Amino acid sequence: MAKTRLSTLPNAEHANFPRAGMLRRVCAILYDLLVIAAILMLAGGAALALVALLNTLGVITLSEGVDHASVLEDSWFYRLYLLAIIFWFYGGFWKRGGQTIGMRAWRLKVQNTDGSCISWRQSMIRFATALLGLSNLGVVFGNNHLGWHDALAKCEVVVLSPEANKLKNWKKFA
Repeated sequence: MAKTRLSTLPNAEHANFPRAGMLRRVCAILYDLLVIAAILMLAGGAALALVALLNTLGVITLSEGVDHASVLEDSWFYRLYLLAIIFWFYGGFWKRGGQTIGMRAWRLKVQNTDGSCISWRQSMIRFATALLGLSNLGVVFGNNHLGWHDALAKCEVVVLSPEANKLKNWKKFA
């Protein structure tokens, strides 16, 4: 029998939870911003270490008075690298279990309407159209409690019960 990943299985228990309101979403976003800041500091440190290593090995040469950070400061590659790190954080959590660290703390889960986890494609659509969280205004101005990015990605954010939030959403089934 083939192994099935959790993300492909509907979770009927999660299909009937109410959609999340604006306040919970904002609180989860703020919580996640703290985590993202720490991750980006580590990623920036790794990039600076790489520039220092390349300079030491003679692969790149820094001009007089130029520091390692100035190599990264105007680099589009570095910006794309940081954006990829942010997507890896959000997309990975959304795809794998439907919850980022902040969403878990506030008992939120992004999912398909049958309770299954969203796909990488949905994660990409949701991430690209989130507009730094502003698309959550759709929750306030719409009548279906969906953020605009959720509607575009064909998913929803629900509020889990304390019991459902304790489930280990990130493990694989055998």
